[in-house]
Amino acid sequence: MIFSMYAGMSVGFGPLQHPWNWLANSVLILQFPLLHSFLLTSRGRAWLKRLAPPGFGDHLSTTTYVTIAALQVVLLFALWSPTGVVWWQSEGLPRVLLSVLYACAWLLLLRSIVDAGFALQTGLLGWHAVRRGEKPLYPPMPSRGLFRLCRQPIYVSFALTLWTVPTWTPDQLLLATSLSGYCVIGPLFKERRFKRFYDTKFEAYQRRVPYWLPWPRPRAGRIVKAVDAADAK
Repeated sequence: MIFSMYAGMSVGFGPLQHPWNWLANSVLILQFPLLHSFLLTSRGRAWLKRLAPPGFGDHLSTTTYVTIAALQVVLLFALWSPTGVVWWQSEGLPRVLLSVLYACAWLLLLRSIVDAGFALQTGLLGWHAVRRGEKPLYPPMPSRGLFRLCRQPIYVSFALTLWTVPTWTPDQLLLATSLSGYCVIGPLFKERRFKRFYDTKFEAYQRRVPYWLPWPRPRAGRIVKAVDAADAK
C-alpha cells in the first residue's frame, strides 16, 4: 500500500485496459468502505462472530474485523489496473521534501493508531484474550495524544498519506478523492456508535474537541459574550 501510493498507483497486477480498468478500480475502491462500514453494524457484527471458530466469536470479533480489512486492502492495491499515464513526477529537492512529508504522514497515522489503542486497531486484542482465556479488555474512549487535537486523527492522517505522494497519475487522483471523501463521511457513523457506548462522556468530548481539523475552539465564556453582544444589538 505504501509503495503503490508512493508510485502514484502506477503499479498493480490488474490486467484490464481502458475503459474497463476504470470500472474495476472503482469497484475495488468501493468495496473497502462499504464492507468496512457494514461489518460495524449489528448485522455485520453478528456475521463476524460466525466467521470465528465456534465459541470464540465474541473474543475474536475485532481480530476478524481487522483481518478482513487487511484482505480488502490487499485486494485493492494488488488487483489495481494502472492506466499507465503519469501526469507529474517530482525530482530533486521537491521529491525529497514530498518523500519526507509522505513518511511523516504515515508516522502520524501510526501514532494515531497507538493513541486509539494499538491492540484493538491491529487485532491483537482478540488473540490476547483467547490466549489468556479471558474476555477482551477494551481500551477506554480515546481522548489523549492526537485525540486531544481532533476527534478523528486516524482518518486525518490517512488522508494526508493520500495527498503527499511524489507522483501523480489519474489513478492516484481517483484513489485520493474517493478515500478522502470516506475519511470525512465515514467517521460520522463511528461517532454515532460512540454516542451509544459512551453517552454523555462522548458528548462532552465532542463539544470540547473539533471533528476533523484541529482548529482551536472558543471557550464557553467567549461564546456567551458573543451571544450577549448579538442580543444587545
